[in-house]
Amino acid sequence: MNTPDRALLLSLHPRFATAILDGDKTVELRRQRVAAPPGTPVIIYATSPVMALTGTARLAAVDSATPAQLWCRHKAACGVSKAEYTRYMDGATQASALLIDHARPLSSTVSLDHLRAVNAFHPPQSYRYLTREALRELVGGHEAANELLSRVAMPPAAGHTPRPVSPQPAPARPARSPDGMRSAVLTTAAPQT
Repeated sequence: MNTPDRALLLSLHPRFATAILDGDKTVELRRQRVAAPPGTPVIIYATSPVMALTGTARLAAVDSATPAQLWCRHKAACGVSKAEYTRYMDGATQASALLIDHARPLSSTVSLDHLRAVNAFHPPQSYRYLTREALRELVGGHEAANELLSRVAMPPAAGHTPRPVSPQPAPARPARSPDGMRSAVLTTAAPQT
């Protein structure tokens, strides 16, 4: 199996982010099919009122099926009631259960303000893929940068030599388009901010 060259940034309501990092929730749900290989690093972004990167995990597998099939297979690990699940999946014909393992909180969260200091970063409504360089730019200068980058440990892009992340604040750069990122906008179980 090849090592993934990008990480999966998941936006989660703080209730679900905490449950994953505490090990109480090992399945995250999405209303559409998600195509990411096992072993993909996962970065957890907790939405309002936290608004920060709070931890990391690994994608063990993706189970895509009908909502009814996913409920039967994963109801004990998805951290929602049957009523919440039914409301969230209403109208969906295919969905994905993201099986998550190796969840760990960061020693210091990375705030939305920091993520926006260098780039015009907008948290995804559901998830977004991040390349190594895009992640490095987002967290550069933060005290948790090296911890986060070492946990996701994606291989460098061809012809790219990794550089250490400085603990000093990154110099201001003009805003640029998020060319290292790809977004997928999906409806989520809780309002996202």
